Amino acid sequence: MQADFVQRWRVRVPRYRPARECINTKAYDVVELRSDTAAKDFVQAHHYSGTYPAARFRFGLTCGSHLVGVAVFSHPCNDAVLTSVFGGEAIESVELGRFVLLDDVPGNGETWFLARCFDVLRKRDLRGVVAFSDPHPRHDVNGRVVMPGHIGVIYQAHNGHYLGRSARRTLHLLPDGSVFSARAASKVRRREVGWQYAVEQLIAAGAQPPTSTKGLRPWLQEALGALRRLQHPGNHRYAWGLHRAVKLASTLPFPKRGL
Repeated sequence: MQADFVQRWRVRVPRYRPARECINTKAYDVVELRSDTAAKDFVQAHHYSGTYPAARFRFGLTCGSHLVGVAVFSHPCNDAVLTSVFGGEAIESVELGRFVLLDDVPGNGETWFLARCFDVLRKRDLRGVVAFSDPHPRHDVNGRVVMPGHIGVIYQAHNGHYLGRSARRTLHLLPDGSVFSARAASKVRRREVGWQYAVEQLIAAGAQPPTSTKGLRPWLQEALGALRRLQHPGNHRYAWGLHRAVKLASTLPFPKRGL
């Protein structure tokens, strides 16, 4: 897959590098990050979503003493995201939940970084990795592009198996263009851990504070109704087998830009 440029990020603003640059691997290292602190701070500062997933493995791309990229391998909300692709138990596979490099990393830095991460995961006897790319642009309430959309060019370059799109769905957008996730809404309905933060997000978006925290479902429905809705066609799905026993066979053509 050839492209003229590759996407980078800095403080959640998209940047771009020429695609055919070559990274000087002697100037960079890939390190496993043992705690969430550094990875979470980096992802929340630079990734367009501003959010951090349920991490299982975290890797950092460093240049000298500087952290210039982070890959977070996580566990999805639904085990079937993994088991439907790789079989076995969900714990035996992972999702590439967040992947972000700063704009001073040369063009082919992603694939080199991913390959080093995959080497470590393979030694942990994981069966495989899935990743999603969101092709649908998003804007804030003022029309500024906060996420231009991407089709997974680096996943194609890294020989990912294209598995088609995930299910269509309706997204609720906050004023800054980020998504108020279905998982966050579920936390509010069930008053699960983190529900207070989700409520605060909706209040910051313009919802009136709830008069009671005992019956939040009617309040949530009203708050969601005031948000912008986006009919999303589904993300592109990619997968890599890390174990010899995993056989992935996909005859679907890679998506192209604009599709």
